[in-house]
Amino acid sequence: MAVLATKLHVPKPRPGLVARPRLRDRLDAPDVEAARLILVSAPAGSGKTTLLSQWFASRDATPRGSVAWVSVDGDDNDVRRFLAHVIAALRTTGADVGGDARAAMEAGGAAPVPFLLTSLVNDLDTVADPLVLVLDDYHEITAPEVHESLRFLLEHLPGRMRIAMTTRSDPPLPLARMRSTGAMVELRAADLRFTPDEAESLLNGVMGLGVSREHVDALGGRTEGWAAGLQLAALSIRGRADVGRFVDEFAGSHRFVLDYLIEEVLDRQPADVREFLLRTSVLGAMNASLCEAVTGRDDAREVLRALERDNVFVVALDDRREWWRYHHLFADTLRSRLRDADPGGTADLHRAAARWHAVRGALPEAIAHSAAAGDGERTADLVELALPGLRAHRRDDDIRRHVRALPDELVRARPLLAVFMAWSRLAEGDLDGVEAWLAETERRLAHPEDVDADLRTPLEAECAARDREIRQVPAMVAVYRACVAQARGDVPGTVAHARRALGLAGPDDHFPRGAAAGFLGLAAWASGDLPSAVDVFGEAVASLRAAGGIADALGATVVLADMWSGLGRPDESRRILERALHEAEGHPVPLSTTGDLHVALADVLREHGELTAAVAHMDAARDLGDAASLPENRHRLHLADAGILRARGDLGGALAAVDRAEAAYQPGFFPDRRPVPAVRARLRIAAGDLAAAEAWARTADIEVTDPPAHPAEFAQLTLARVRLAAYRAGAGSALNGVADMLDGIAAAAGAAGRTGSVIEARLLRALVLAAAGDDRAARETLAGALTAAVPAGHRRLFLDEGAPMEELLRRLVSAHHDEAAVARARRLLAAETPGDASSSTSGEGLSERELEVLRALATDLTGPQIAGRLYVSVNTLRTHSRHIFAKLGVNTRRAAVRRAAERGLL
Repeated sequence: MAVLATKLHVPKPRPGLVARPRLRDRLDAPDVEAARLILVSAPAGSGKTTLLSQWFASRDATPRGSVAWVSVDGDDNDVRRFLAHVIAALRTTGADVGGDARAAMEAGGAAPVPFLLTSLVNDLDTVADPLVLVLDDYHEITAPEVHESLRFLLEHLPGRMRIAMTTRSDPPLPLARMRSTGAMVELRAADLRFTPDEAESLLNGVMGLGVSREHVDALGGRTEGWAAGLQLAALSIRGRADVGRFVDEFAGSHRFVLDYLIEEVLDRQPADVREFLLRTSVLGAMNASLCEAVTGRDDAREVLRALERDNVFVVALDDRREWWRYHHLFADTLRSRLRDADPGGTADLHRAAARWHAVRGALPEAIAHSAAAGDGERTADLVELALPGLRAHRRDDDIRRHVRALPDELVRARPLLAVFMAWSRLAEGDLDGVEAWLAETERRLAHPEDVDADLRTPLEAECAARDREIRQVPAMVAVYRACVAQARGDVPGTVAHARRALGLAGPDDHFPRGAAAGFLGLAAWASGDLPSAVDVFGEAVASLRAAGGIADALGATVVLADMWSGLGRPDESRRILERALHEAEGHPVPLSTTGDLHVALADVLREHGELTAAVAHMDAARDLGDAASLPENRHRLHLADAGILRARGDLGGALAAVDRAEAAYQPGFFPDRRPVPAVRARLRIAAGDLAAAEAWARTADIEVTDPPAHPAEFAQLTLARVRLAAYRAGAGSALNGVADMLDGIAAAAGAAGRTGSVIEARLLRALVLAAAGDDRAARETLAGALTAAVPAGHRRLFLDEGAPMEELLRRLVSAHHDEAAVARARRLLAAETPGDASSSTSGEGLSERELEVLRALATDLTGPQIAGRLYVSVNTLRTHSRHIFAKLGVNTRRAAVRRAAERGLL
């Protein structure tokens, strides 16, 4: 997330400020060292910021410590933007803090605030020296989420750190409790009021007015020591002969006093300076070049420096005095006067500012000024130029905000904007609203609007990217139609639209080609042709990479891994998921991508029987928060939970997790490989609740066709389990119908290459034969299922069948003649350790993956090199290492290698 560096500069006190030792002594008092919060709360113009800047500049303000400063503004009501600036400010002190939190925010998406705050506090706890974080103008914050974040920081701050805040109003924090416990030191308006001696120092010492003590005391009384009022009064007195009359007439509330003094200050400025102030009031941060573009002058630098020298409410934003802003209240008043004096004149000023920002590539600022000028067409041009960059960085919220802020007729008239509006409807699940925008897009394609010629030269790269986006619009229209068809389960429609998109896309149009190939792969998956699905979807991932969409390619890995599991290859699913997670660590990808990868890998590890590792990845996904998953994938976390809990023997917990999955379920664009009600029915069988499972079978309306239909395969395999359980309980009839159904599924799945379903049908067929008393045929059938399943990493698919499967495996070990089959059965039996999170499969209780890590630890490779070779993240490697050390009873890598060598594990 971009950070504005000028917000982080600690203001340097201007020469000639009134020394206020009584306030500095208060801030240097011993109780301040014990406080968490230094609250400086007073009305505008009371000298809050000046006080803190003077304190920090004093010799003994923060002994052995550092100061981090954030000038808060309205944009900081976005909690992530607020935290980004806080972290950046803290890092200006040299403290190595906030690295993980900053990386999470830069990855895109919506980073979970509790994770960011916890990570930041943990980092701050490592800072040895005292540190003060200043939040200047905190009254700009109105967002409850930012207030809650600050509350969290205050409650968990390390003892060496304090937060100092300037604000016009008290923040919604537990101030009474903090006051009573000594956790807060506060300075209020009464504290900041100028004493008569301080007022005389300002008026006569600093301003050199020669005002009598009587008049000083009168002004002090009328202004109640208000710093801004005194300063404005001093500016108004300059050059006035009738000081006494001015002082006598000076009265009123603060608001009226301010209005009066601003008028006096403006009226007494030279006409050219007054015009400069009014015209530049439309700007926020400003430099000399920007001011000259708005005013038409060529001496803006000199004017700005003169304004600062004369205390006319300009604030330098950097040490080099290149960027400035007006005092907020002064700027508001200037803008009000400008509107009164020239109601239509502000548009031209905003146009000039928009042009200045645009030619320098500052498109967000250019868009804001252009919109303020009311220039719809120009604003639309600028939004179109910004879109490619925003999409490349996954700034989806900014895209929606910019496009929706434009008049509807402008969006409809521009195919690039209209197609993005269609995308926004699609992203929000409004399938019915997509087509109208796509049709509007097509109507406008023949005559797309061009950007103004004056933007072509300075924004050549942005214009080229925008032109490329427009060229791809016809293909993207077809892609979005394929997306709608996929979401509605219309496989022929998905294929037709995706093929049309490929026909419309050029050879270098990688993004639409990748998207179209992806939908063809999903259509192949939905129709049951998994080998083709894997091939085509793999091509889609390659195209997304070629388009620079690393995040899109990594997110697509979750889908590709599901396809590989359907092919009976959880080992390949694991390989590509671990590689994707490792790659995600080195790229700014959205948290939703990382979270979905963790959940997908956890489920594959569960199938491998490595429950400890699976739980570690589930914890990693949860640490990222609810936003770390696409909405249509959030139920998968709970289904993965259910699988792990079942493997541990906690069937009640597993059923509760399935209930959470059902509540979180949202239809998506991918085939629903494991419908939640069918998963629940399988758990009901395992829990002995046959009645509930049979109730599901009656209401599910499962169609048993010949050959079986692929979309119903999971439900049909679940139905086979229900009927087998009923037979065992004496409540079912002959098993012939079940056997025929399983044989049909195995035949159809085998012909289509869906080896995963073949394995599951065969293991169930073996259990059916065992239940019918044909032990030899049961063992032969199970041995055949194990041949493809065990080398590919299947474990829990067999072991979740419980005691009947375990008994059949033991009979196979004791009576079967095929040594390879016996070895595979023994591997499954060794992995069956109910309730044991380690799910060990080999010597010393180490899983096969842990043995692989252990052997790598015995080499000279570094940790990151081992992680790269195994395609896992460094954090995952550390988790494996901790488990290995615990199981071997050691504390170091060297000791682990020595112990492993002694026991022949290497």
